[in-house]
Amino acid sequence: MYDSGSVRPKNDRDRMNKLALFLAGALSAVALLLGAAGIFMTGTNGLSAREQPGSLERWVARQARTLAVPKEARRRANPVADSTQVQTDARAHWADHCAACHANNGSGDVPMGKNMYPKAPDMRQPETQKMTDGELFFVIENGIRMTGMPAWGSGSQHDEQDSWKLVRFIRHLPQLTADEEREMQALNPKSLDELKEEQEERDFLNGDQSHEHAEHHHH
Repeated sequence: MYDSGSVRPKNDRDRMNKLALFLAGALSAVALLLGAAGIFMTGTNGLSAREQPGSLERWVARQARTLAVPKEARRRANPVADSTQVQTDARAHWADHCAACHANNGSGDVPMGKNMYPKAPDMRQPETQKMTDGELFFVIENGIRMTGMPAWGSGSQHDEQDSWKLVRFIRHLPQLTADEEREMQALNPKSLDELKEEQEERDFLNGDQSHEHAEHHHH
């Protein structure tokens, strides 16, 4: 007769040993796969920002973004009522602060937006438009880690109002008109070269006008 009390601990130890070996093997396999992936990436394009994220990476990023926004934040309603003045204010703010990466029309089709990793999304598309107002506000205020999206919030009520206005503008992006976009182009920040070019154009036009006036007075 076997003593069942002495057999059970041995069986338990065997099971624990098998589990430990299984886990060690699984972890080793994962490590090998990650190492192989690292070697492959380094041997091709490394961690270049020029690459397009794969479908799995995009899915993981979307899930991470969703999980990063607290439930209460997602449920927040926009306290700023939409109006012509709100849209005017938001267009000016977007043109000055956001268009460098997102473009005036929200497409992201600008050098900064296209060369980021991940690239700036087309905010007119459902992937952005289906987000709640609270989610959009949270992202504007707090940014998104490991992307090019900074946190614009300072904690002031004025900045929060501006962020809620931007949420209204993001909702309007799919219906943005050509006239509105032209208005925004005049509000975009200018580089030193662009400012110099504009000044040269003004000087040229003023010089032409002075020259024409002098000729007319002479005759």
